[in-house]
Amino acid sequence: MTGAGSDAQGRLDIGPPVAVVDIGSNSVRLVLYEGLTRSPTALFNEKALCGLGREVQSTGLLPDDAVEHALATLKRYSALCATMGAKKVLAIATAACRDARNGRAFVKLAERIIGTGIDVLSGGREAELTALGVISGVHRADGLVGDLGGGSLELVDVHGTRARHGLTRPLGGLALADISARSLKKAEKFVKRTLGSLSVLKNCEDRSFYAVGGTWRSLARLHMAQTGYPLHVMHGYAIAADEALEFARLVHRVGVDTLSNIEVVASARRPLLPYAALVLEYILRFGRPRQVMFSALGVREGLLYSLLKQKEKEKDALIEAARDLNRLRSRSPRHGEELIDWTDRFFSSSGLEETAEERRLRHAGCLLADIGWRAHPDYRGEQALNIIAHGGFSAIDHPGRAYLALSVFYRHVGFVIDDELSPRLRELASTRMIDRARVLGGALRLAYVVSAAMPGVLPKTTLAVERHRLALRLPGQTAMLAGDRVYNRLRALARLIGREPVILMG
Repeated sequence: MTGAGSDAQGRLDIGPPVAVVDIGSNSVRLVLYEGLTRSPTALFNEKALCGLGREVQSTGLLPDDAVEHALATLKRYSALCATMGAKKVLAIATAACRDARNGRAFVKLAERIIGTGIDVLSGGREAELTALGVISGVHRADGLVGDLGGGSLELVDVHGTRARHGLTRPLGGLALADISARSLKKAEKFVKRTLGSLSVLKNCEDRSFYAVGGTWRSLARLHMAQTGYPLHVMHGYAIAADEALEFARLVHRVGVDTLSNIEVVASARRPLLPYAALVLEYILRFGRPRQVMFSALGVREGLLYSLLKQKEKEKDALIEAARDLNRLRSRSPRHGEELIDWTDRFFSSSGLEETAEERRLRHAGCLLADIGWRAHPDYRGEQALNIIAHGGFSAIDHPGRAYLALSVFYRHVGFVIDDELSPRLRELASTRMIDRARVLGGALRLAYVVSAAMPGVLPKTTLAVERHRLALRLPGQTAMLAGDRVYNRLRALARLIGREPVILMG
């Protein structure tokens, strides 16, 4: 069996896929990534809830039925890796395998099945890789990372690209259920005593708490459903700490099956929700962070990030993801790159204040501006908006997603038809960001009728505010590109910034 052939034009030409097998205390997962890049995309993702860690705290052993389930799952994963042509298979195991007396024997059997060595991570190493996963996927992270698995909770402080030494405690959902004999009152006492003694929580005040792990993501999914949140994208979903605390209290104090919208959580996850909520509640009580942000990136992505060269690590994950999509879907990837410089000149002269973060988002918008061109003209804006709002981007929060999606939407539909397709998307962005999205959309609309999306044209022209006028300069042969359509779009943009439009030729 072999992987996909060279006819897969929708994939980047970056070599064979890289596979990560993650043997956790609750789930056993396989993720095949397109390649080892700064912004890796999953080609295939599958998990099985095997429950390896459900009795480790009380018996010291991996349960026989869980071992059987996990080994059968790994046989399928081995076949999938061969089918998809993965030349590199990385395998890790976490709390259950490192703590159980029969963990080593299980690992040896598992290694024979998947044909590669399995790195049984120490608690400190697991915390480090989780922190690197958050660092790789959160722009300028600052706060405390918490990775809640089935067997353990890893905590590590992060700031920018730096992570302090992490620690681990047996506070995973399966471990807590086992330790407390499924008594939430006993579990609460254990959680309170364990977390109350951790000095690392004291450094979290007024910073972010980054929640990693499947059960915490289930909590976030339930919160989204109950609040009618308009963007069902887990990575970057943020809740104010006070609201998160009240929600955590609710989940662990009432019967899970009585919660509204509980059907959005897989039935196998539901029994662990009260324990996850309990741990989150006491982290928020003791740590007093400003917000809880959920990260879809954790130990697996941290492992890939750790293998990158330093030059690759320093790249912006959002810009790299936008650049990849630009290469895959635009008429001219180079034109997207040229838009960055072209709009830089315009914004710097416009008098519109622009923060470093807004500039970064604008650059990503330039790269994504043409990804919807193959759609029917009436639906290009809608398609581009949906791709961007729901895309697999990291290093961006939800307001940033809304800004990018609206910018490219306006680039296609203009401003007569407002964003009625997704009226609630605007709720995620501030008035300022919506205004910036309109201005960028207007600049992109103008650029595309000047250049016809072809490279080499925009660098010969300039768009800038000159003496209170918005001037489009078309020197030399580019003067022949002037016309009513160009002027009309220039005028629409000029109105947005309160300037008079003028085309200067020759």
